[in-house]
Amino acid sequence: MHVQNGKNSVPNSSPRKWKLRYDIKPGDIGYLIYLQGIAYAREYGYDPTFEAYVAGGLAKFIMSFNPHKDRIWLVETKGQIVGSIAIAGHSELEAQLRWFFVHPKSRWLGIGRKLLKEALRFSKKCKYRSIFLWTTSELDAARHLYTHVGFKKT
Repeated sequence: MHVQNGKNSVPNSSPRKWKLRYDIKPGDIGYLIYLQGIAYAREYGYDPTFEAYVAGGLAKFIMSFNPHKDRIWLVETKGQIVGSIAIAGHSELEAQLRWFFVHPKSRWLGIGRKLLKEALRFSKKCKYRSIFLWTTSELDAARHLYTHVGFKKT
């Protein structure tokens, strides 16, 4: 899926009982891998190869992290990470949206919309003209949000 920057906006989310941050602390990356591995295994029957896929991508992202073109946001509730999203710069004009996740118990609180809004705002600031993502057919709520902000299946 792709979105052309500058054409779309995300409505404001509801009052929140969660905190958004983009500073990465020790343990955050491992915990994101764990959260996604467990949640997607329970919800969709994914096996450990999915967790390995997430781990490999996050490791590469962190090892080559450039704060001028990359960012990862984490959402916390009561000190626990319950969501994430990232923008990984691929070129001067193109970036990838990755690791968009909201824990099942924290869904429908406006977290996903806020994460997308922040990711698209950062992408615009970086002057990315195109943002792409990879997703799977079973992630209906995420696909709905992607479509709502202007992503198109390619």
